[in-house]
Amino acid sequence: MTNRFYSGFDAETLGGSRKTDYRNAFQIDRDRIIHAHAFRKLQSKTQVFLSGEYDFYRTRLTHSMEVAQIGRSICHFLRMQGGALTEDFFIDSDLVEAVCLAHDLGHPPFGHSGERTLQELMLPWGGFEGNAQTLHLLTHTMYQNESGVHGMQPTRALLDGVLKYKKLFAEFPTLPAHHFLYNPQAEVRAFVFAPASIPPELHAGETLNGFKSVECQIMDWADDAAYSLNDIVDGVKAGFLNVERIEAWAAREALDAERQAWLDQLFSAIRSDRLESAFSAKIGVFITACRLRERRNFMSAATNRYRFELTVTPAAEREAMFYKKIANDIIFESPQLQQMEHKARKVMFDLWSAAWKNYVERGGRVINILPPHVGRLIDAETTAAGKARQICDWLAGLTDGMIVRTYRRLFDPEFGSIRDLS
Repeated sequence: MTNRFYSGFDAETLGGSRKTDYRNAFQIDRDRIIHAHAFRKLQSKTQVFLSGEYDFYRTRLTHSMEVAQIGRSICHFLRMQGGALTEDFFIDSDLVEAVCLAHDLGHPPFGHSGERTLQELMLPWGGFEGNAQTLHLLTHTMYQNESGVHGMQPTRALLDGVLKYKKLFAEFPTLPAHHFLYNPQAEVRAFVFAPASIPPELHAGETLNGFKSVECQIMDWADDAAYSLNDIVDGVKAGFLNVERIEAWAAREALDAERQAWLDQLFSAIRSDRLESAFSAKIGVFITACRLRERRNFMSAATNRYRFELTVTPAAEREAMFYKKIANDIIFESPQLQQMEHKARKVMFDLWSAAWKNYVERGGRVINILPPHVGRLIDAETTAAGKARQICDWLAGLTDGMIVRTYRRLFDPEFGSIRDLS
């Protein structure tokens, strides 16, 4: 049965047509993401705690899988609600799953600490942003080979689904900006909206960054639902969160009755050792907090992806924000996580400097310290900004383990051997 929610406009692919088979266009999107090297690397990239420190916490891979499950469940729940959605007119759960699985592909090693460090290093060269880097992978570096093939030829709907932010780095009057697309990605943004042009009023402030397709909105809420709850669960299991620390935090906050009730529920779940089951149930609450409503904008006539938008009950949004604040204030601001940020800065700055001196400045003797294909990509660039982007791509693509091993091979005299070339 044909799904009338989508048209050929939504399924059109960037970079030309691709082979078709028994799968629809969005199933091909999903499958190409799952089988990509960049997706497998997420198993060794930090979500909160450094990869390898514990064996039970979320990595970027398990987090992405959980977001995908929540995203699919939201699609099924909305379809069950009826209304505008029918048996042949519904939000495609394969497409939403693909968007959710892809949403963290561009995040570098060392989690948010690594992202902030690359933002600092790339500020003179067009910036670094995890969402923009995801788009960069989908359109340029995934399935890249030296014969000129690059990107995964994603559909318009998939590209739009991962585009949480649509404002270009150059469109911010003051820097540093935190959420943006890379300037060359203006072409991808134009493809997403083609043939329409973005109305001038959307360029004001952060308005354009808030203009999202319904699939992007579902992914965004699924992401919030997953990490707002799961960061708490992982924090408790890792010993960063306990009743005493949370009580000390709460004593500094002016909690209203609603937040006090959530806090009491959290304490009860921790003390009775049923936190994971209690918070798993809250995932269901966050899914059923979703509704669809119609909207009108400059894209709503072209695609149902902009004719409809997701709404979430304010209470569910407030509860997710409450848990995110606890995690941020107690876990992310803890000395242990701040030490990891210090390490991330040290490792990334030193590796960046070594690559820059040997592949860009080329003063004195040049030592080929990077994998040969990375060196060739840097050499092929004709501008310093282009070379910087290639070095950034290399750093962002490393896993936590890979970047630590690379650092030790370059700077630790007692580590590595001639046989250690991976």
